[in-house]
Amino acid sequence: MTEPTVHEITASEEDSRQRVDMVLVRYLPHLSRSKIQALVKSGRVTLRGELVKNNEEVKSGDLFRIEEEPPKPPTGARAEDIPLEILHEDDDLLVVNKPAGMVVHIGAGHEEGTLVNALLHHGASLSAGSEEHRPGIVHRLDKETSGCIVVAKNDQTHAALSQAFADRQVKKTYLAIIRGRPRHAKGTIDLAIGRHPVQRQKMTPRRAPSGRDAVTDYELLSTRDGWTLIACMPRTGRTHQIRVHLQSLGHPIAGDPLYGKRDRFERHLLHAWKLEFQHPRTGEPLCCEAPLPADFALVPLPTSKPPSRA
Repeated sequence: MTEPTVHEITASEEDSRQRVDMVLVRYLPHLSRSKIQALVKSGRVTLRGELVKNNEEVKSGDLFRIEEEPPKPPTGARAEDIPLEILHEDDDLLVVNKPAGMVVHIGAGHEEGTLVNALLHHGASLSAGSEEHRPGIVHRLDKETSGCIVVAKNDQTHAALSQAFADRQVKKTYLAIIRGRPRHAKGTIDLAIGRHPVQRQKMTPRRAPSGRDAVTDYELLSTRDGWTLIACMPRTGRTHQIRVHLQSLGHPIAGDPLYGKRDRFERHLLHAWKLEFQHPRTGEPLCCEAPLPADFALVPLPTSKPPSRA
């Protein structure tokens, strides 16, 4: 029987007065908050040898011991013959151009037609992931967002990629079409965001502790007839980050009913155009680019050179 993986974590001064689950999820980015909460409830998390609760406040210097259960084989998802546009594949990982409208993994109301269903049919081995219904899934894109998503084939690669995302070593470039034209041709949006207190499916600007830091660099590419093609380079990876940040500028993404208007569009026009990261095994730089989807042509914009990126 596989032994659990043990993590020992010492809380920093910055962690003081934060909830246990909120602190631990930052130190263990490969685990979701719900997974952390389950470990706490099952008695696999101790503080100085004593059991803790998820809502307890953390103090600077607190020493946690977490026993992470060994991964279980993926269950609940069946292989489906769904075409995949693979941008890169090797023995450790693959990068897929996810189409708009595809959910990344199975869940309530989404038992089929997901990226995981398609990956299982593809035949490649997949990492166990942090949850059994998410084999291979290192990060996620919204259902309506198209573009690059990286998938791990083994647990070692999964852990390394998760850490790279957590350490902000993965460069992500998104393209979006927005209403109007921001005042500045390029800039940085530094605005913490958190869950909306009433509309729980929505995120909103919020101060700490309920809000988490979120930073997005942007660059305007072209403008025509009241629409702008914009490149967004998020430094952090918060839920709905780009959508919230562009709305905060007064220029929501075209077709976004949650933060703007749907209008004539079938989805919000946001595309994960490019992923750049260091291959976790070879150390070589890897850059994957997803072609612009056809529905971006619904807003006729002049072509522009790709954005610069340091």
